[in-house]
Amino acid sequence: MDCRICTPHVLHHGYAYNSGSRGLCNACLEGARNIINLMDEFEREEGSGITRKSSETLAHVSHWMLDVKDTKNRLKEEVNRLEVEANGLKEEVNVLKEEVSFLGAGFFTALKDQTHTDIQLKPANNGLSVPAHRALLAARSQIFKNMLDSDVCKVPPMGTLTLSELNYEELECLLEFLYIGSLPKEKVEKHVYSLSLAADKYEISYLQKFCDRHMTRSMNTSNALDFLEISDICSNISLKEPMLNFIAKNMEDIAFSDRYEEFALKNPHLCVQITRASLMNAKKK
Repeated sequence: MDCRICTPHVLHHGYAYNSGSRGLCNACLEGARNIINLMDEFEREEGSGITRKSSETLAHVSHWMLDVKDTKNRLKEEVNRLEVEANGLKEEVNVLKEEVSFLGAGFFTALKDQTHTDIQLKPANNGLSVPAHRALLAARSQIFKNMLDSDVCKVPPMGTLTLSELNYEELECLLEFLYIGSLPKEKVEKHVYSLSLAADKYEISYLQKFCDRHMTRSMNTSNALDFLEISDICSNISLKEPMLNFIAKNMEDIAFSDRYEEFALKNPHLCVQITRASLMNAKKK
């Protein structure tokens, strides 16, 4: 039987009509019944006031969607504002990098080319002297300034100042840092011990922080004892505490190494502190 709803209609003189029976198929009949039932239920709800509640709920949903849209727009504006600020900060950082590079490169070039140098720095063991600039040394370290100005230990023009705790290579690294404010990673790794001691002795706080950052980031079971020793000599509590904690947590690997025996003979007081830190760490577990 053809269905008057889902069976294709035939056009005749501009009008559509069904050429078969005027009944409904089972699927369309079931659909029609569902629509009728839905309308009846709607009329019943309207009579009981449920429709009003449904309308209120729909209104709340509409307001919520508007709030979400408004929040989305405000967040989008905030993101755009932060992007503008980030781009501005990025530009400022680039400018600062250029300024630092300009200043550092100029000073270091003057050091390498020995431009108007007026003092000689001599390392240990009567090594070769390195020419430098008195004004820069005085600006970087109050101790150097006192040594250059004091009547007791005043260094004459083009005189020699001996830094007996540094060898030639270590002295070059110290000067490179004083002139440009940084060092290649490989030089720091090789000379961090002597540079830390020099920073402490000559009160070069920025160099001390630079070395501390390197040691904190690179500590492992093979170098932790050396870094602990440095922190103890320099009375550097901010470096000493993380080193003790690290050693205590890795005591088994460190205590049975050959380095620990040598370290214990040289630093018995630090071994006591390591033992106490290890016991405290064991209690926390």
